[in-house]
Amino acid sequence: MPQFLRLALVLGGLLAICTPNGPARATDIDDLYKSQTIVNGKYEKNRQAGFKRCLDAVLVRVSGDQRLPAKPEMAALRDKAGSFVASFSYRDRMEGIPNHDDQGTYDRPHNLYCQYKPADIDPVLASLGSRPWLTERPRLAVFLATERGTQHFALEADDERGVLMRESFSNAAVPLAMQVTFPTAAQLSQAGLADQALRNAEMTKLDTLAKKAGADQALSGSLVWSDKELGWIADWRLATASKTYIWQVRGVSFDEAFRVAIKGAAQILSGNEQPE
Repeated sequence: MPQFLRLALVLGGLLAICTPNGPARATDIDDLYKSQTIVNGKYEKNRQAGFKRCLDAVLVRVSGDQRLPAKPEMAALRDKAGSFVASFSYRDRMEGIPNHDDQGTYDRPHNLYCQYKPADIDPVLASLGSRPWLTERPRLAVFLATERGTQHFALEADDERGVLMRESFSNAAVPLAMQVTFPTAAQLSQAGLADQALRNAEMTKLDTLAKKAGADQALSGSLVWSDKELGWIADWRLATASKTYIWQVRGVSFDEAFRVAIKGAAQILSGNEQPE
C-alpha cells in the first residue's frame, strides 16, 4: 500500500474515533432542513398557509428551540414563508380512495412536504437570536410510569398494553429528528425498577440503563390520569451537563404529553435551557 494512502487511512480512522458526535453528515443535513404539514387540496391559498406552518416547523426542527414560533418577528417572516422554500411536493392522504363528489376533488387532504436550504434558513435563525443544532442527536430511552385509577404500569418495549403509547412517542419524535427506544421488562426487573420505583429513580441510574436499552441517555416521566383535569398530568426529567431539568404539562392527551416530552428534551439538548 502506498505510504500516502496508509497515512490517509490512519488519519481517517483517528477522526472517526475522535468525533463520534460531530456535525451532521451531508445526507443528514437534507433531512434536517425539511418539514411537513397537512393541507386540503393543492390550491394556492392552502399552500401558502401550509408554507407558514412548515416554516415554524423547520425552524424548530433545525434549532431545537421551541420558543421561536412565539417570537413577534415571526409574523413578518410568515408573510413571506414561501420565499424560503427550496422545493415542495404533495402526497394524497386518501391515495387509492376514489372521489365521491366534485368537492372531494378539491378538498382531499394532502401532506405538503417542504425542503429548505441551510443558506436560507440559518440567517433566519440568526435574526431570531438562534442557531442550528447540527451535532448528532442523542437517542433517548423513555422510562415512563403510567397510572389511571387503580391501574398502573411501566411503558416497556415488549408489553402489549403500551403499543399505542410507544407508537405515539415515536411519532412525536419525528418532527424534531429525534429517536426514542424503550426498556424491556427484563431490563427494568434486573435494575429493580418496577413502575412505581421509576418515579423516584436517580437519573444517573436511568442513564446507565438507557445504554443497555440501546440509547444514549434517559428521558424519565410519569403519566397520571386526572378526572379533575380531564386529561393526563405528565412530569418529565432529563439530565445533562450535571444538571437535571424538570417540566410538566397538565390536562392533555397522551399524544400531547409525549410531544411536550420530546420538545422539552430537544430544548434542553440543543442548549436552549429550561422548557417552558
